[in-house]
Amino acid sequence: MKKPAKAKPAVLLRTPEQETIETLSKLLRATRDSMPKSHAVRLHRALSWLKCASQQLDNLDLRFVSLWVAFNACYANGEDADKDLREREAFRTFVSKLVQHDANRCIYNLLWDKFSGPVKALIENRYVFQPFWEGQRSLAKENGDSQWPQRFDHHKKNAMQYLANQRVTLLLAEVLDRLYVLRNQLMHGGATFQSKINRAQVRDGCNMLAMLMPVFVAIMLEAKDEEWGEIYYPVVE
Repeated sequence: MKKPAKAKPAVLLRTPEQETIETLSKLLRATRDSMPKSHAVRLHRALSWLKCASQQLDNLDLRFVSLWVAFNACYANGEDADKDLREREAFRTFVSKLVQHDANRCIYNLLWDKFSGPVKALIENRYVFQPFWEGQRSLAKENGDSQWPQRFDHHKKNAMQYLANQRVTLLLAEVLDRLYVLRNQLMHGGATFQSKINRAQVRDGCNMLAMLMPVFVAIMLEAKDEEWGEIYYPVVE
């Protein structure tokens, strides 16, 4: 009687996202000796969290948190702690450097190509617009008033103008500002895990960060001589 043939191990196919992350990881390994150690560590950490995010396709909350940690690894600057810079200011400074080194206009092309989809959806979602929540708190008070709808329309029009006039830094800052509101909701316990009522913004947030982060890392790999600052928590030998 013949022995049953051994089952062949399943071949795990990588997604395009995972292929991109692996390509960036290989490039980092090939070039890390030619860049400041802190920069290599920064990008290694970011890519590790991008890899984590790529494994969370069925869990949007954990996917978004992982993507944001990857972003945070890229822009967090240990020197900023002494200057007491607000986090939004820190990543706007970071965005300016990215755009400055984006010789191939990858960021603008991505935003232009996706504006009718994830970018527009994010910009038009009031639940990731901080003045909306400030307005809700104001309306909860006696005789409270809110001007958030006017401000919301103003920011939406500005985003369209930024795109039309190729003002990439301002448009990207607007997108990241919305993502930061979503980040606060999740990280500070302002949303229920896998809640049904916030799926649209979490999904759109994941889509945007998953598209932007590989571009950010690629630019930072190329611009290795830029002063990206010291990392918050360096490796201690």
